[in-house]
Amino acid sequence: MNQDLSSIPAARSSAHAAQFAGANETPSHAHRSTPLAHLCDALDAMFEACVKFPEPSDSTFFARSMRIALTEAAANPELLTPAQREGSAENYRRHLLAADPHGRYAIAALVWLPRQASPVHAHHTWCGYAVLDGTLSETVFEWNGAQHCASATRTQARNTGAVSFVRGGRGGIHQLGNCSDAPAVSLHIYGVAGAQIATHVNDIVRAANAPALC
Repeated sequence: MNQDLSSIPAARSSAHAAQFAGANETPSHAHRSTPLAHLCDALDAMFEACVKFPEPSDSTFFARSMRIALTEAAANPELLTPAQREGSAENYRRHLLAADPHGRYAIAALVWLPRQASPVHAHHTWCGYAVLDGTLSETVFEWNGAQHCASATRTQARNTGAVSFVRGGRGGIHQLGNCSDAPAVSLHIYGVAGAQIATHVNDIVRAANAPALC
């Protein structure tokens, strides 16, 4: 699993300090009108609205609002820079786009070259994603606690504009991959601090008789 953290200068959204991938620029009003800043503002508002919940992602409002925020962000072609759409021949590539300074969320773009796929995994935290470009294939699994493994239940195409949100735990096991002949890009939001995005998100599980995704 690759992630690109090499160009993340400090910037500000209209609500708080965040970290944005891009050119080395100082905070300015221009940053506040970017699609990424707008997404951060929407996420901040969601957390503020759910402040009374011990776990905000448990609320129906949070899940619905997350899907709306992802849909709006995915519809903006200026969300990512060309550099944030670059893939890697070794594995799918993760570009960290923004990290909440309070550790509530991290936003990343994942670039999938043809035939690249994730392992079968659940999530330690809530996770939402949207397909920005291309088509991904998603296989959904059920967890068998007695046998300590997951079994595939269905595979579906996730086309450009598709949005998904799952809460943490093994009730949301899946595998994503690009089975097409063209690159695909997806936007992901995780309920972790930016520094934990590679270690505290995926819960890799054993799959019984898992079909080849691609």
